[in-house]
Amino acid sequence: MAASRALRRLLRIRDIEEEQSRLALESALSQLNRLEHALAATAERDRRGRRLVDASARTGELPDRLAGLEETRAAGRHAAALAPRIGDAELGVAARRREFLLKRVERRQAETLIQEAEARDAVEAGRREQQALDDWFRNRLHREEAQAEPSASATPRTTPPSSDQTAEET
Repeated sequence: MAASRALRRLLRIRDIEEEQSRLALESALSQLNRLEHALAATAERDRRGRRLVDASARTGELPDRLAGLEETRAAGRHAAALAPRIGDAELGVAARRREFLLKRVERRQAETLIQEAEARDAVEAGRREQQALDDWFRNRLHREEAQAEPSASATPRTTPPSSDQTAEET
């Protein structure tokens, strides 16, 4: 058993939570990006209004000047309305980023637990395997010794002639 089912289930849950948190972060970043683009468009609207006022000052066209002033004023109101929304969106992005990073840490912790359990299991399996090999070798040596003993006791031992005996006596 490499890692318990509960740990694997926990990892799946952490992985799903991290994915949801990542999607929430991407959504918040997308919203912030849209607001920043709207602010950039507002700045462009302000520049167009100023150019219109500048051009009307040279030509003397009063409607162009009034339109330019109104464009500039509308751009200012729009920028003033966007500023707090951008601030809130930035705070939201920061919160989503912290949440995402926390979920990532939690997932990695679950992965680490599983990896440690698998490593412990691998070490234990190695020990069991080595123990089985040691037992097999020990049993083999014991069998060989047991088989050698009966054959050694079954054959009578002949004593070699002593050195005191001469060749003639034998």
